[in-house]
Parts: sequence; structure tokens; C-alpha cells
Amino acid sequence: MPDVAAAVPEGGLPRWAANGVLPLVNLLAAFVVAGIVILIIGESPVQALLVLIRGAFGFPEAWGYTLYYATNFIFTALAVSVALHCGLFNIGGEGQGYLGGLGVGLVCLFLDGLPLVLLLPLAVAAGGLFGALWAWVPGYLQARRGSHIVITTIMFNFLAATLMVYLLVNVLIDPGQMSPQSRTFAEHVRLPAMHEVLGWLGIAFPRTPLNMAFPWALVCGVLVWIFIWHTRWGYELRTVGANSTAAVYAGISPSRNTVRAMAISGALAGMMGLNEVMGVNHRLLLNFTAGYGFVGIAVSLMGRNHPLGIVVASLLFGALYQGGTELAFEMPKVSRELVVVIQGLVILFVGALEYLFRPVLLPWLRRRRRLAAE
Repeated sequence: MPDVAAAVPEGGLPRWAANGVLPLVNLLAAFVVAGIVILIIGESPVQALLVLIRGAFGFPEAWGYTLYYATNFIFTALAVSVALHCGLFNIGGEGQGYLGGLGVGLVCLFLDGLPLVLLLPLAVAAGGLFGALWAWVPGYLQARRGSHIVITTIMFNFLAATLMVYLLVNVLIDPGQMSPQSRTFAEHVRLPAMHEVLGWLGIAFPRTPLNMAFPWALVCGVLVWIFIWHTRWGYELRTVGANSTAAVYAGISPSRNTVRAMAISGALAGMMGLNEVMGVNHRLLLNFTAGYGFVGIAVSLMGRNHPLGIVVASLLFGALYQGGTELAFEMPKVSRELVVVIQGLVILFVGALEYLFRPVLLPWLRRRRRLAAE
């Protein structure tokens, strides 16, 4: 069934302006404010921008780190996107990613007698299942008990962190050490790194954290696109998100779709554990989520909750993370804390202030249409 809403201008703006021009204007505004801050501390904003771009894309190793960060953002932003299409604001990506990593870690720790070809599908399934179950509970509470999804998901973030502390301190800790982390996984059960895979193909690539979770993130984006826009379940989910009352009259169950959307959202967030636990750290440890679940909210909003836009926005935020690291190294006055401020400004403008420039764009587009008609 066609998506009638896709043809309707968003808030008076045509789709190309709402999904293309507006995010770019927001991003430009964030960089302008960041440039003013850098100017105040006595550095050149232009030079800082050039260092940031070069640090993110200027050499192969930079690309590896940028895509590694982008992988986490793709997973968490897709999770936010699926929930938002059902009218749900899932801010529990941190906890769901934590539990997904726990599922991946348990498979790698206790099933390491299996070859990688058998263990990898089990690890993917465990990461998705643990994340889905952790998100299913807030979805059920929203659907059946009326609990607010924002409150329950953020509470579940803290519960997940507490659970991981308990498990890594009392159950899964590597014997004979003080650091709360599990033993290192066996060599053969680690997710292949991208430089290894490309090396098998005769392509030289430097050693970076980038691993095979990145292509799996792209596959998940395609699967989400198919599910949301090309299946009956996706249509039901979007209908509930657009108007739950109308959905009931159409015979669609809002409660069933709420639980379904949250379970799928949690499974996608849980995939982040595949990248961090099996692909990079090769052990279970605390705080491997590192705020990726929260940044995924801004990435999803900037990508307009569409997988293609999410991939592009994830690349941008990956560049900010990697380029920001190079920026702090190359320009001593630009401290790591200031880099976080720059990242926060981007999140602020593309998230909380998403529609700040819509009243400015709308008259400009109307004048443009009027001049074109004349």
C-alpha cells in the first residue's frame, strides 16, 4: 500500500527541503557556533575544520576509525528509527546495547569450542535476542500497563549498567585480576577485522578497529527499509505511529505493534555489542557502550528516520568522533572537552533545535516558487 504521507510536505516544507536542506542548515549553524568558540580561545576555525576533515577522511587509517564509530551509530539510530515510526521514543539504546553485548559475550565465552562459522550466527542471534528482550519489557509495560516508554527505557539503562557491574564483579570476572572484565575470547571466535578480510582479497588496509560488523550494519539498514516500507507489519507499525485511533478502526492493534516495534528496536541496538565486544574488545567489560545509544537519537533525527539518511548521518558523527580526536591532538588549545562541546552543538542543533530555521526557510521557498511561477 502506498505511503500517502510521503507525498505531503512536512510542516509546509517540501520533502526535499525538510529532509535535505533543513538538516544541512542546522549542521552549518552548529559549525558556525563551534567556530566562534574556537575563535574565542585564539585558534583559527578554518584551520580547525581542515584538521577535523583530514583527521576523519585524510588517510586510510582515519577512514577505518570513522567507519568503526559509524557502525555503532547505524545500529543505535536504526533502533531509534523503528521505535519512532511507531510513535515511540526509545532512549534505552544504551541498556539494550549493553545486554546485546552480554549475549554476544556469553556465546563467545561458553561456546568457544565451536568453529567461527557456527559461532558467529549464534553470537548475532544472542545479541539481537538479549537486546530485544530488554526492550520488550518497556514495550509491554507501555502497551498493557500504560507506563511511559521514555521513563521505563531510561530506567532500564541504569538497570542494565547495574546488572553488568554485578556480573563482571561477581560472576564473569577473569580469575586472578582486579579489573571487572571477563577473560579474553579465544583467538578463533573473534569477529574478523576489516584489514584481515581485505588482506585475504589482496587489498592493503591499515590495522584499525573496523571489523565485519560494519557491512552487517549496512545489511540491517536494508532489512529495516524493507520491513518498514515494504511489508504489511511495517505498514501497521507506521499507521499506529501516525494515528493510533485510526489504526484501531482499521483493525490494527496498537499494543501488539508497540511490543513488536520495541523488540525490533532493542534487537538492533543489541547489535552494537557485536561490534564492540566481539569485534574490538574481545572480552566483556564495563562501559563499552560509551554513550553511543544516546548519540543514536540525534543520528536518527538527522537522518529523518530513514536508513539511507541514517547511514549518512552516522558517517558524519563518526567523522566528528575520529576527526575530533585528531583535532585535540593537532591543536593543543582545542582540548578533548572542547571537542565534546562541538559534538554536543551538532547534537543540539540537529536534535533539540531541529526546526529552528523552518520559519526562515518557509518564506524563502515560497518566494522562490512565486518567482519561478512568474
